[in-house]
Amino acid sequence: MYQAIAMSAVLMPPAVHSVELNPDISVVLDGYYKSGHSALSSRDEGFGLGHTELSLYSPVDDLFEARLTAVLEEHDGETELGLEEAFMQTTALPLGLNIRAGRFLSQVGYLNSRHLHEDDFVERPAAYRALLGSHYFDDGLRVNLLMPTPFYWSVGAEAFDGGQLTGEGDDSTVGVWTANTRIGGDISTSQSWQAGFSWLRNRLAGHDDHGEEHDHDHAHAHGAEYTGKNLYVTDLVWKWSPGGNTRQRLLTLSGEYLYADELNDHALNGDTHEGWYASAVYQFAPQWSAGLRYGEIDVLDAHGDHFHGQRLEETDVMLSWNHSHFSTLRLQYTHQEGHGFDHIDNTVTLQYVMTFGAHGAHDF
Repeated sequence: MYQAIAMSAVLMPPAVHSVELNPDISVVLDGYYKSGHSALSSRDEGFGLGHTELSLYSPVDDLFEARLTAVLEEHDGETELGLEEAFMQTTALPLGLNIRAGRFLSQVGYLNSRHLHEDDFVERPAAYRALLGSHYFDDGLRVNLLMPTPFYWSVGAEAFDGGQLTGEGDDSTVGVWTANTRIGGDISTSQSWQAGFSWLRNRLAGHDDHGEEHDHDHAHAHGAEYTGKNLYVTDLVWKWSPGGNTRQRLLTLSGEYLYADELNDHALNGDTHEGWYASAVYQFAPQWSAGLRYGEIDVLDAHGDHFHGQRLEETDVMLSWNHSHFSTLRLQYTHQEGHGFDHIDNTVTLQYVMTFGAHGAHDF
């Protein structure tokens, strides 16, 4: 089962092309109604647009392929247009080597390299929203190596400008480095797993703090609210599907732990950001899924030479109906507790995600 899900996404192009050089075009529509405001959320109260994507993918020739993804988002009543992906990557290098260059989603952590519409919940966990700006993408270079082992094992490294994470890039040097490794495989025909470890070195962390009080009540998809020189991420995923038939029933258990240190020049050894989440999603029928996710973050808000502690506990319960691979209706209840945020609240969100055009395989 693991090879059917993971290896196809790693080794194969996102779609089968009947005519080479004819680009695949896809659109993802994300709309919602939310009953109120909540802490660290980019989705406002009431009706709104979420993460709407327009994507083009095509092989360039027998050695390269490329992708372009533009994003429309609504924030504080204004619609913003952004460029999330614009990259080329190799397709025919020997020894399992792959190189990607341009703007792309970092592969730090488990969720970050996935597009938002692939998620099982309305928003990323609070730890991601706080420490990675929900999903971290940037301009840079990636090198991946698929190891020649009987089980799945990949290692990779990335070099980024850093501007998308901290709001201030550096044209002369690399602002962010990442390194990661993932291993996984099948336990039986019905069970598979994957574990990963990532390290992100953020040279620019802490440079934008001048003693002001920052408003962290509404996170935005561009830039992380809380950063440190080092961010460490560990992740573990386990999937179960009877006989490996993921179309009928599928149980997915996943979790990640994020830890950041060296927050700025005033930080002591014990001054850190940390967060984690654990989720269980059960597809109990071909078109129906239910999920439960719990997460916590403990972060420090910089005020000159000292910090104010902030804590958030978040529980999400969701039910989704997928009429097909291209349409999702989701109902989610979110319960928040904590301190240090003005908009800690309980909310109900009704979301639709509609995809049309080419739609490639999702990662494991």
